Amino acid sequence: MGIAQENFIREFCDAWGDGSDTSRPQVEKILSMMAEDAVWQLWVPGGPIIKGREALRKEILLQMSYATNNKCVITHIISSDTIVMTERADLAIIHKKPCPHQMVAVYELDENGLIKAWREYLDTADLAKKTGITPDVMTRQN
Repeated sequence: MGIAQENFIREFCDAWGDGSDTSRPQVEKILSMMAEDAVWQLWVPGGPIIKGREALRKEILLQMSYATNNKCVITHIISSDTIVMTERADLAIIHKKPCPHQMVAVYELDENGLIKAWREYLDTADLAKKTGITPDVMTRQN
């Protein structure tokens, strides 16, 4: 149904990196694909909610200080005109430890086709085990 929307989200995911040592998130491209007042919930339930492009920029830059080799690997995708859901098998090195992880991400698109809401559903206990750091601390360390 929403092939253009799916391709948009594929491009968004690709902007986070290709998994190589030299790849880094394309911050400006990522932000340009999000509405000015976009909301990102880092994990559901209970994860921090980041709202607005400037707060999103700050969060992405913070994550870049401890996470490298990012690659979003979409395994399944489904969409409508305004919602895209992905199942992903992402790769990252977090605090210098390999942290492959499974997740579902839901993207809500606005009338201009930009991301207005983004929620990630993942097993934070799994990431905590891999990094040795609790999820609330993991996203707030420099």
